[in-house]
Amino acid sequence: MPSDLSGVSAMSLYVPPFRVNLENWCDWTGNSWEKISAVVGRSFRVPGRHENVYTMAANAVLRLIRQNDVDPSRIGFLGLGTESSTDNAAGAVIVRGMVDRALEALGLPRLSRHLEVPEFKHACLGGIYALKSALRYAQCDGADRLAIVVSADVAEYERGSTGEQTQGAGAVALLVEREPRLFTVDLARSGTASDYRGPDFRKPFARHFTEGYAPNTHRLADFPVFSGKYSTMSYLDETVHAVEHMLRRLGVSAGSYYENVAGLFFHRPYHLMPVQAMSFLYVRGLARGDHHHDELRTLCGEAGVSFDDVLRETASSPDLYANVHDGGAPSDPYVATTAVAGVLRKHPAFRELLARKMSLGSDTVKDLGNLYSAALPAWLAAGLEQAVQQGVALTGLPLVAVGYGSGDAAEAIPIAAVPGWERAARHIGFAPALAQAVDLTREQYEALHDGFEVEGLSYTPSAEFRIARVGKSYETSFQDLGVEYYEYAT
Repeated sequence: MPSDLSGVSAMSLYVPPFRVNLENWCDWTGNSWEKISAVVGRSFRVPGRHENVYTMAANAVLRLIRQNDVDPSRIGFLGLGTESSTDNAAGAVIVRGMVDRALEALGLPRLSRHLEVPEFKHACLGGIYALKSALRYAQCDGADRLAIVVSADVAEYERGSTGEQTQGAGAVALLVEREPRLFTVDLARSGTASDYRGPDFRKPFARHFTEGYAPNTHRLADFPVFSGKYSTMSYLDETVHAVEHMLRRLGVSAGSYYENVAGLFFHRPYHLMPVQAMSFLYVRGLARGDHHHDELRTLCGEAGVSFDDVLRETASSPDLYANVHDGGAPSDPYVATTAVAGVLRKHPAFRELLARKMSLGSDTVKDLGNLYSAALPAWLAAGLEQAVQQGVALTGLPLVAVGYGSGDAAEAIPIAAVPGWERAARHIGFAPALAQAVDLTREQYEALHDGFEVEGLSYTPSAEFRIARVGKSYETSFQDLGVEYYEYAT
């Protein structure tokens, strides 16, 4: 019996070959490896000088097509979710152009001429917005045609900044259709939340013309303007509102849902952030359920905060932006809840809950770094691949994907593995995509990061896209100044 829910039939991953080992990075910078490994992860990827967000996206899309024997002529939608695009006019059509030429070179048909090619931008949530649009396409006017969504980003920060260890780069592609072979997506019961947060993790164009911006970087840098604590508050506030909206639409309590859900996948800028979000959500669930108040009172006592303060914070709807708008410093409206969540994370019972609900793929993605819009689908892909390898039963069980984009907005989307999902999961190819990494020395990393020639780094692109040249013409009759030309290196 066909499902009335459209969904995802296949996934693929591409990450650059160049890797920075975070233990080595700690030696270079004097940071604590014990802290970095617990909070962030083990390594991150850095794009080479031959690639950018479009080449990474095209690599993931071509892998998706070839690994799953997709008929390119059936594809009617190609959506790109990114915050790292370098062209302010075109988007997914650039990816389409590369894939077309590679397919032709491989003796395969090009993508359909009748193909929608939108780009979606909202910080790290662009890929989820692209996915929702593709699902609606499949369910409404796509008929028997297919849709591809690719999330691709370069997460980069100035060297020496507090975000440097959370860098990364990569792309994840998803095949969407009306009768999915991997998992269904229940948009009708998904949760949505958004609120404007002003300077929360922004990339204003004016920063490139402001003295003092990225003074040590000798190239055009896409570093964000961010404030760590304010961004963390915004993440927690928006994700809980999206999840709680989803729970209301599902008609279930937080406690029963967290007990029954088989897997929780969050946007993951670094390893600890989803754990903080889940502990925050759990405390709010205790506050909303009267029969859990004894447990909450005990936790409040351990945290040294008022039980009534937690209840008040749970019922509140704070305006995080108000003080910032008026020129003041950001203030945390959830001081008591945050304190209780910190105590909760140390409890063995909660750690056991996390092990049951958030462990799939969690260790694997410690080697990715932050992929911005691709971070959530990458974790989901890693989790499904691990589940099939370990024989974990997921068919029909509830899963949830929680996306977030600074600025800010969040989505909480119920998904469920379909019968026979194991076959599709075996084609994800997550582990092979991470293989054959090239570990960078300190000098190579710093040169690559800052835009200098990299000495001693031998790498020849193979079976991937690369920037062949950049246009220089600026004549009346023809102009291509700054336009990148690509080729597929076989």
